[in-house]
Amino acid sequence: MSQKDYFEKDYYKTLGVAKDASTADIKKAFRKIARENHPDAHPGDKKAETRFKEASEAHDILSDPDKRKEYDEARRLAGAGAFRFQRPSSGGFGTASAGGNWDDLFRTAASQAQDSGLGDLFGNLFGQAGGGGFRRTQASAPRASRTGRRGADIEGEVTIDFVQAVEGTTVGVRMVSDQPCQTCRGTGAKAGSVPRVCPACQGSGVQSNSLMGLSQPCSQCNGRGLVVDDPCPDCRGSGRAPSSKTMQVRIPAGVTDGQRIRIKGKGSAGEDGGPAGDLIVSVHVRPHPVFGRSAFNLTVEVPVTFAEAALGAQIEVPTLGGPPVRLKIPAGTPNGRTFRVRGKGVSRPNGERGDLLVTVAVAVPKTLGKDAQDALARFAEAARQPDPRADLLAKART
Repeated sequence: MSQKDYFEKDYYKTLGVAKDASTADIKKAFRKIARENHPDAHPGDKKAETRFKEASEAHDILSDPDKRKEYDEARRLAGAGAFRFQRPSSGGFGTASAGGNWDDLFRTAASQAQDSGLGDLFGNLFGQAGGGGFRRTQASAPRASRTGRRGADIEGEVTIDFVQAVEGTTVGVRMVSDQPCQTCRGTGAKAGSVPRVCPACQGSGVQSNSLMGLSQPCSQCNGRGLVVDDPCPDCRGSGRAPSSKTMQVRIPAGVTDGQRIRIKGKGSAGEDGGPAGDLIVSVHVRPHPVFGRSAFNLTVEVPVTFAEAALGAQIEVPTLGGPPVRLKIPAGTPNGRTFRVRGKGVSRPNGERGDLLVTVAVAVPKTLGKDAQDALARFAEAARQPDPRADLLAKART
């Protein structure tokens, strides 16, 4: 997620929750949207896929207390007018589509905000790897030590089986991104020529803006600090070219449907010696025909006969990827009761495993022979059970 998202995206609106919604409400709203728009349930539906991605991104921010606090504070400051930027007459910073460079703007803002009391906010919001990977610099740092521009993050998606999600797996992810142009080696200049230092910003890549003492990307060089007079014919002076490659990504055991995995330094290469961006992989998990999941526990519904539930029995219960286990059903077990089998669930980060939650479902036969019907009639007469609905009817009349 880019820093611009903090100001332009209303994650509360995306999930349809109030700004004071609890974590439980946020998770509930996300699960509802995920069920209704999951790519496996709507193959080829780009609208549903986009809705699922937006909800996953919103859930990733709002379900984390620290990220949510930073997001709320950034939105509050933006609403109060703490961040207003002038649009250059041509090029430079205005909107993302105008060729602007949010990276340089916020890198400079993080440095200069130290003296204005906003240093902690900028440092936490833009200095962490999960929030865009910006490096916080000291306000007194000389311009000559300005580091190169960080590469962009790359997002990809993989779909794995239920068993792979529980046990972990390695998958190949095909990535298409911009890399340094091989012809000009990233300089953007035609062979035999070199870029020159931008005369407008003297190579700093930024121009002064009196508003709040901030700076903005140079409109002449678009924040690069260099000007190309004779551009490379392949990249047309950008210094970047499309590149496609396949990377083997390790999906950890216990990953959940919709989870995003960040792999540092595997995104687009940086410019002018800057660090590479990150690879962010969204994981989709196919449902299992028998098992379900509840956090680190596996769930399964096992049918039992009326006689087994009433008299008690020893039954076999399936496990994921292992032999069945025997489970004792005590006499008088009601329909829907859940039993716990220890250590047969999903691996936790500490290496321990969750449990297998077994819910019994009493199977009622659709047809009965005459002998069975007579036996049940004799049972009903011998058992002399009270009316199980009497208490319900009495409460309904009050």
